[in-house]
Amino acid sequence: MSERAASENQGTQRVVLVTGPSGAGRTTAIAALEDFGYETIDNMPLSLIPRLLAGAPRGHPIALGVDVRNREFSAAALIELIDQLTLSPTVSLELLYLDARPDVLERRYSETRRRHPLAPSDAPREGIVAEIDLLAPIRARADVLVETSALSPHDLRAEIARLFDPGVLERLSVSIHSFSYKRGVPRGLDLMFDCRFLANPHWEPALRPHDGRDPRVAAYIAADPRFGEYFERVLGLLQFELPAHVEEGRSHVSVGFGCTGGKHRSVAMTEKVTKALAEAGWQVSKRHRELERRAEAPDGEVGQGT
Repeated sequence: MSERAASENQGTQRVVLVTGPSGAGRTTAIAALEDFGYETIDNMPLSLIPRLLAGAPRGHPIALGVDVRNREFSAAALIELIDQLTLSPTVSLELLYLDARPDVLERRYSETRRRHPLAPSDAPREGIVAEIDLLAPIRARADVLVETSALSPHDLRAEIARLFDPGVLERLSVSIHSFSYKRGVPRGLDLMFDCRFLANPHWEPALRPHDGRDPRVAAYIAADPRFGEYFERVLGLLQFELPAHVEEGRSHVSVGFGCTGGKHRSVAMTEKVTKALAEAGWQVSKRHRELERRAEAPDGEVGQGT
């Protein structure tokens, strides 16, 4: 049993405090936690939080969003609250701090045209610098620090699920990712496999427009004489490792398959491995990073797939 699940069984209330600079993704994280079964309250006055947590633990975890917009907010007051809840025998507290680089925060503000709460009449940069300085002591106290500069909302939600979803605490979940090496390796992979040696459908004009989910593309890749042995070896390694991860108490394992463009070979392998693991009874999900980017890109911005 995980340490967190054990703490809840012992009669303590699990509480996640969510904070960080404005624009770093706090709203997305709180929404994700709510979807995972947390009772969520955003910007509750700090003085009321101990009163909220008084009494018998609830049957579900609680997530509380706190930031500089709170009329009672100060770094000293929040640190005092953290210390108080940490010492409470009925509370199991975790401080989740969402962070991002100043230039990323400034870009996000410019895209949304929002005013920064600490600089409503000035340029967002002034408020961003002031807020980062104000929150520095809180950041140092974080139990979990998530850097969101390179994360899309989808990526952030997946990271929050990996860290805080109560549904995966007692059972190992496996996520399978396809990706392009040209765009870099996804964050947080535990295992990574290179598919670039397999036959490439990109060089077949009839197959090039389609991705690895297309049966014709998958059949072309599977016809490579090396594919069968490669697939069996990869699947065998995963089936050997995953039970050991369960024994070690892990809740999540992330596996990546990469090729040049993330459209054909890595996608086909991800599809086939995901299907095989699901049929073997594993809790498995899949994500095709480059296909998602292509779907989101405006017309004319789709890159060459290989």
